[in-house]
Amino acid sequence: MAYLGRPLAAISALLGIVLSVGAISGSRSACLSFAPSSLASASFSNATHYATDTRVNISNAYSSIDVANLPGFCRVELVITTNATAGSTALTEVWLPDDWNGRVLTVGNGGLAGGVTVAELGHVAVPQGFAGISTNTGHDGGTDDGDWAGPHNDNAIVDWGWRALHLSVIAGKEIVQQYYGQPAGKSYYLGCSTGGRQGLKEVQDFPDDFDGVVVGSPANWQTHLQAWSVHMNLNTEPSTSSHFMTEEMWSDVIAPEVMRQCDELDGLKDGIINDPRICSFRPETLTCRPGQNTSTCLKKNQIDALHRIYADYYEGDQTYIFGGYYPGGETEYYHGLVGKKHFVIGTNYFGFMVTNDTGFTIHDYNATILKLADKIDPGQANAINPNLTAFAGPSHNGKLIQYVGWADQLISPGNTIHYYETVHEFTLANTTMDIDDYYRLFLVPGMNHCHVAPNQGGFAANAFGSVEQASNNNPPLSLDPQYNILAAMVQWVEDGVAPDTITAANYNDNDVANGVGFTRPLCRYPSTIRYQGGDPTSADSFSCA
Repeated sequence: MAYLGRPLAAISALLGIVLSVGAISGSRSACLSFAPSSLASASFSNATHYATDTRVNISNAYSSIDVANLPGFCRVELVITTNATAGSTALTEVWLPDDWNGRVLTVGNGGLAGGVTVAELGHVAVPQGFAGISTNTGHDGGTDDGDWAGPHNDNAIVDWGWRALHLSVIAGKEIVQQYYGQPAGKSYYLGCSTGGRQGLKEVQDFPDDFDGVVVGSPANWQTHLQAWSVHMNLNTEPSTSSHFMTEEMWSDVIAPEVMRQCDELDGLKDGIINDPRICSFRPETLTCRPGQNTSTCLKKNQIDALHRIYADYYEGDQTYIFGGYYPGGETEYYHGLVGKKHFVIGTNYFGFMVTNDTGFTIHDYNATILKLADKIDPGQANAINPNLTAFAGPSHNGKLIQYVGWADQLISPGNTIHYYETVHEFTLANTTMDIDDYYRLFLVPGMNHCHVAPNQGGFAANAFGSVEQASNNNPPLSLDPQYNILAAMVQWVEDGVAPDTITAANYNDNDVANGVGFTRPLCRYPSTIRYQGGDPTSADSFSCA
């Protein structure tokens, strides 16, 4: 893999300009002889050294990496005691590069998964000189697996909710200090989805853990997110009903009509809706005419379902629950929450964490169960506290960058905006602080959820240095802060230069090997991207206003 022709072997030199605070060396001998002294709530398990450009082939139930182009590093494995009384533990890994930049980077997880995120330790942390930390959150399992949580396994749910990550950060920093002989200068975090939730939970409850936090599409309102996922399923289920829409209807009927109505509203017909809030999509235009082939049009019940899908979700007492889908991601929405397959995370959440009914189905969901979830907040996983003053105030001066794709098929971008605005409101009402001084939000036109796989990500400028990008052949255009969101955070924390825009790349077919298709600026909310004329493939032809 290369960053526009730069092999990973050359990245260290670039990082010396962009990120380094003075490289500190490790070595094979230091790694193999490493025997840390007593660690708080942790025990040392193993240390393995990987020389530069040797094969790194590691996999677990959640994450895997198989490459032969990484800089040299020491892989330290730990067992974290999360609850001594219950005898519960979590697995944690700390990857220590031979050429360390003096910083720590913790990376988050996804879904309900239990597994160290080795892909991001290898594709993001180590190549950029960070000592990387990741945890399995206290269990082993894939993204959708939920049976580890119950019934009644409350201790494991707490580990997943917050405890395993927080304790891993503490132990990981101790390992870094003992290995290099000095503490990390700064501590950073990078995560999306559940990883975004984990980051916000840390900011709210453990503000001293990180100096800079980058979170994408956070699953931070867990009780309402899972309720919304079931609600969305029910808008189209069962697949035999008159309101169900097939994959072909979404891709061949609905998606083209959305683009016909809304694509050019931003001044450029390019297959991307820059701000879908200005699009008032009218599905009635797809109404079946007498005698028309029903696979090419919509019936009334399907049109009604679309209105619910694109609307915010309120319960009967007018309680706001969650945002809806936004126009622009129709080619992926069927594979998100409105297809034939139920969203397993939602049913597992309510079955194993809320009701302790392992036979729970989406048809068992109702407003009473949502109220129960809010009351229990399994694992204290919700991260919705708008008061970030302990993190961002003068005693700590932490920074937060958040991003989300407008075409997210798993977590409505409305959730990201809602949380940002609750923090904005709290900041204005209770402090003299300016939210722009510590919290910046970037919305990515056309991008799906976190950019999760080579065949997903949407038609968008979706490569800008966050998680699940480089590991899916979508690295940032360069590691300069203008193109790499992690470097932008480092520059903000350490140099006081806050990002107003980030230049993101689209690679043809979402693969860097196919070359750059176009570049676009990501605009700081509430501004949006505007086409100014000129080459539509160049970010220079756009502005934020």
